[in-house]
Amino acid sequence: MLTQNQIGVLYMVGSVICFSIMDICVKWLDYYPVGQVLFLRFFIGFIPIFFIIPKDKIFSFYKTSRPGLHAFRAISGALAIIALFLGLRELPLADVVSLTFGGPIFVTIASIFFLSEKVGIKRWSAVFLGFVGMLLIVQPAFIDVNYYYITPIVFCIFFACVAISVRSLSKTEANYTIAFYFTLLCSLLGLGTIFFSDWIMPTFIDFVLFFVLGLCGSVANLLLTQSYRLAEASLVTPIKYLSLVFAIIFGYFIWSEVPKILTLLGASLVIASSLIIFMRENKLKKQIIAPRT
Repeated sequence: MLTQNQIGVLYMVGSVICFSIMDICVKWLDYYPVGQVLFLRFFIGFIPIFFIIPKDKIFSFYKTSRPGLHAFRAISGALAIIALFLGLRELPLADVVSLTFGGPIFVTIASIFFLSEKVGIKRWSAVFLGFVGMLLIVQPAFIDVNYYYITPIVFCIFFACVAISVRSLSKTEANYTIAFYFTLLCSLLGLGTIFFSDWIMPTFIDFVLFFVLGLCGSVANLLLTQSYRLAEASLVTPIKYLSLVFAIIFGYFIWSEVPKILTLLGASLVIASSLIIFMRENKLKKQIIAPRT
């Protein structure tokens, strides 16, 4: 029999694999409008969510007294994902994945302004370390004037809004309710773009990729949540950085992308920064929100 920690580790590994597959599908399907990709990601992503709704809540799971906060969480999440999708299309896979690890840095800063949290020298040092790492990763933007390097940073900013809202929602709302409204509103936002962008009818192969994209994106988040619920955060958090290894491998073999030394150095600093923040928040018994959505 496996222990809870061991099961949690397996859930985290599964989450990393699913997120990596989702990233590959997004990058592969770069000839489709972003709005169409957003819609199909979340419309198909409904499937796993309905399997986690308790049977006794099947007719009441959608009830909420906080529709405004759900809307804020969904809009913030949608903008974060749009920025992520744009980055995946235009930048090396390893660069984008590395920069998304900076999410906890922005969550720490947002917590100061929106939750009036006190941040000690350890977390401030981690924030500074993370920013140095991010600057090293985006260094090509200063040389080649590649403005797309700002998109993963935009993702991190809106991810911070997501994290703050989820911390508040989770006090009164079930996980499946939060996931349902996020998926529903993001689907509607994506569908709305059909009126001002030229959607493309997917081929059979592309539809399969869209199906995999939506399924993996939704399952990855569910596995991530369950991993933190079952296992100690200090044990499973480092595992999610395996996604950088997958990004380097798939980026090289599919798109012939070779990560620069500065990217790897910067990623190391960002990972160290977010680990410090995670460990500190775990010690303070705070809810941990992982840097994906």
